[in-house]
Amino acid sequence: MFHRIESFGAEALHCFSDPALGLRALIAIHDTRLGPAFGGSRFIPYIDEDAAVDDVLKLSLGMTRKNALAGIPFGGGKAVIMRPDKGFKRHDIFRRFGEVIEGLGGQFVTAMDAGSETEDMASIASASVYVSVADPAAHTALGVATGIEAAIARREANATLAGATVAVQGLGHVGSKLCAQLAERGARLIVTDFDRARIDEIVARHDAEAVSPGQIYDVDCDVFAPCALGGVLNDDTVARLRCRIVAGAANNQLAHPAIAEALRARNILYAPDYVINAGGVIFAALSYLGDSEFQILKKIKRIPITLTRVLDLAERKRVTAEEAAEGLAREILEGDAPDDTTPMLAAR
Repeated sequence: MFHRIESFGAEALHCFSDPALGLRALIAIHDTRLGPAFGGSRFIPYIDEDAAVDDVLKLSLGMTRKNALAGIPFGGGKAVIMRPDKGFKRHDIFRRFGEVIEGLGGQFVTAMDAGSETEDMASIASASVYVSVADPAAHTALGVATGIEAAIARREANATLAGATVAVQGLGHVGSKLCAQLAERGARLIVTDFDRARIDEIVARHDAEAVSPGQIYDVDCDVFAPCALGGVLNDDTVARLRCRIVAGAANNQLAHPAIAEALRARNILYAPDYVINAGGVIFAALSYLGDSEFQILKKIKRIPITLTRVLDLAERKRVTAEEAAEGLAREILEGDAPDDTTPMLAAR
């Protein structure tokens, strides 16, 4: 166990169980150099405990990088609640989990994540002050949409989303709102999800084309936007992609580190997920701190600037965009990054 924690560079992994309620939860505190750990609480089924441990540790590392690059005064952390198969009372589980968070005394602050809802955050808030209750999905989608715009302009000077084809994988909280943002900017949408009702809604609302989940990697498009769970970019799927850009809202899109190089070898521009999907944590964290909507939007609108800086660094150092983003986050955490390489910090 300690080897796994250390392999991700995490500071702590907390495990909690309440058999009477069916609560089995993990909180990974990855890095607190910039402030208390901030990260969402994920509520999904896991095949076993090992899968849950690996997920929470990997996600907490991503939150450290995301929060650093976003320029918010928080470190990185994440929580996962292993969703029981059946026979559980949702409110009771999340209220008890709120007591768990409260017991950490402010080391960890949480918000919505995959599988959790605003009502769940309200349940946590009935037992803890360390939670942001508002839904961050629209702000996540805004950051991703502006990040995609920046990526398109990067590939072709003065190009915009108008007339571009974007293949969106996953039409949940964020994916559906991203479709609205993209359609508003004139993009043509190709969409998929395992929920047919979600597909039908987006097709009707935005005149999108629907494909099966297995086909989404093979469609001709300008941008492939993963907005479901992580690990979808692997050796098989990257070889099938017929796009110029990968830029989406999902966390941990790369199945393993070598995938970043595989994308670069195919001349596919990759926008690191924790750079462009930071709008949600910016909204959740700054709302928690009491900042205004104006201040929050000002920060989110700097996401394309940060992406451009990351891509510039990648070109200059001849590394992948993922490596450039990791390096910049590390410099921020260690206090070595000059002001002109950390544009998000300027909006603090």
